[in-house]
Amino acid sequence: MYKPLALCLCLACLVLLAAEGKREKGRRERQRSSRRFLSTDDAPDYDKPFLPASPTLKSVASKPSPTTVGKTSSKNRLTTNGKPPVGTEVLEVKPKKNKMVITPAKKPPSNVPKKQVKKNQEVIVSLDPGKPPKNPVIPTGPRFMRPVHFDHDDHDDDDYLEDDSDSDDDDDDNRSIPVFRSAVRPVALERRLIPPTFKPAIPRAQPAFALPTRKSVILPTGRPLPAPSGRLVDRGIGRPVISTSVHMESLPAGCLLSESLIACGNTRLTQMPIIQDAGVRSLFLADNKISKIPWHALAGLPNLEWLDLSKNKLDDFSLGPDVFRNLTKLRRLNLDGNNFTKVPALPPSLVELKINDNKLSALTPHSFRGLSQLLTLELEDNYFHDGNVSPLAFKPLRRLIYLRLDDNKFRAIPSGLPVSVQELHLSDNKIEVVHSGLLNKTTNLRVLNLSHNRIREDRIHPRAWIHLLKLEYLDLSHNKLVHVPSFLPAGLRQLILHHNQIERIPGYVFGHLRPGLDSLQLSYNRLREDGINEVSFLGLYNSLSELLLDHNQLRSIPRGILQLKNLQHLRMNHNYISYITMNSLCDTAAREDSLLLSVHLEYNLIDRRLIPPTAFSCIKTYQSILLRPQRYEEHHE
Repeated sequence: MYKPLALCLCLACLVLLAAEGKREKGRRERQRSSRRFLSTDDAPDYDKPFLPASPTLKSVASKPSPTTVGKTSSKNRLTTNGKPPVGTEVLEVKPKKNKMVITPAKKPPSNVPKKQVKKNQEVIVSLDPGKPPKNPVIPTGPRFMRPVHFDHDDHDDDDYLEDDSDSDDDDDDNRSIPVFRSAVRPVALERRLIPPTFKPAIPRAQPAFALPTRKSVILPTGRPLPAPSGRLVDRGIGRPVISTSVHMESLPAGCLLSESLIACGNTRLTQMPIIQDAGVRSLFLADNKISKIPWHALAGLPNLEWLDLSKNKLDDFSLGPDVFRNLTKLRRLNLDGNNFTKVPALPPSLVELKINDNKLSALTPHSFRGLSQLLTLELEDNYFHDGNVSPLAFKPLRRLIYLRLDDNKFRAIPSGLPVSVQELHLSDNKIEVVHSGLLNKTTNLRVLNLSHNRIREDRIHPRAWIHLLKLEYLDLSHNKLVHVPSFLPAGLRQLILHHNQIERIPGYVFGHLRPGLDSLQLSYNRLREDGINEVSFLGLYNSLSELLLDHNQLRSIPRGILQLKNLQHLRMNHNYISYITMNSLCDTAAREDSLLLSVHLEYNLIDRRLIPPTAFSCIKTYQSILLRPQRYEEHHE
């Protein structure tokens, strides 16, 4: 009688575990695919293949994606010079019912009246239909500032743009209410400090000789190629392209062919196509079922620079020792999402290597032998831990700048890191302690990400950061900190501490920083007003421009904020603040206006009728102040 019931319960548990694993893997893939350069001035297209400069590639055999803009006929397959072809439909983004709605742009009717906004009304900005705000908050300042996009919790792990249906367990909550998105208030533009990236740009290598230009077209077997052209075409069904300079066997329908690119992603390939073409520089074979690469499969591509074999079925026996022998110009190799248990033999010309989401279980002193030119190495989501990574594993990587070891099993920062590394990511591990001496040789480190670990402030050695004089960005979010750690790197500019258990900001903890922090993020902690005193922000009075204290337990505006002369963005929403005193934000005796551009005080317990008239007198425009809604108004609007 109980056997069928027990069997049903077991099956249900297995289904739930499988669904949870799929959900977690999807989150990791979205985080990895969403990673991009955040700088607005000198951000190269690092995560894109080596494509021709002008045309935008589009396959006519596939249906347009939901983000495709415009209508393109079969005769007009390309979009050039950044301008849409004739017949393209321009889209407009509008806020509607807590969502961003994309609709075709229309000329606003002339009889629509402007939305009236009172002078003292607590609204960010008022938009006329089809017109920008009269006095918008325009992002200015250093190159690593840009407009921010908030989701429900405003503090996604990397502040990526995402919708409200993402599967992050730590941020999107069905019970939460968007901060900027509402039915009565349009989306505001706000300047935010974001982490600088030192991921190196890989310039396209110029050939030593002029490559012949040709026109890739759909031809019957054996028919010669016509006059040269740079036009991109779609590979026809059952019609291989054969000429004196091109030899391609078994290319499936849906492949993209151009002068220097062959893209056959997600075309159900089970065998490696044999290609002979000296003009091909980029080969994209991701999302297929390739399990074996013969030694001669890539011999006909002597000028190949970029090879993507991610999300296939490759393992340790799939690549022979001579597979890459002829690829003397290969610079970028992507092996993500395969089944490798050890690093395969690789060409010494590589400058970027990605082996994320595999089954790598060891790094030996010979794993990266000969890769002295490597600048970028990504080894996320593997089986590394403290006992299977040799201290000499990274020794050959004398030029390495960017290293990712996220989502592994490390309990401490691995030793033997290259001296040249400038950006190190160790999030989603099991790190509990930061020892002294492990980072002593990484004196060029500028970005360190230790988020989503188990670090406590008493497990950070006082001399752990002492040699990191160039460190500018430190992420300790999603750890187990109870107060802001002491002995921080002296040159730190951005400190990320959201989603911890912080109850106190000790006095003088920032006093040694020079020139001081630009951004301090303390959202989603347990801060109370008695945990912040007059000297908690000492050392930041003339430097701090962004202070995030939202989602804490504050009952009043903390002391010391009035002394932050350079403060531009202050977030204290989702607290329990019940009153605002006359001199809590503005010094009535000061003659100059404050630099504050935005103050978030919504979702507190503030009665707006009791706010002193001069409480916000130093702020240049009331459009910068958010007071609505409050907690007691939440269910009445």
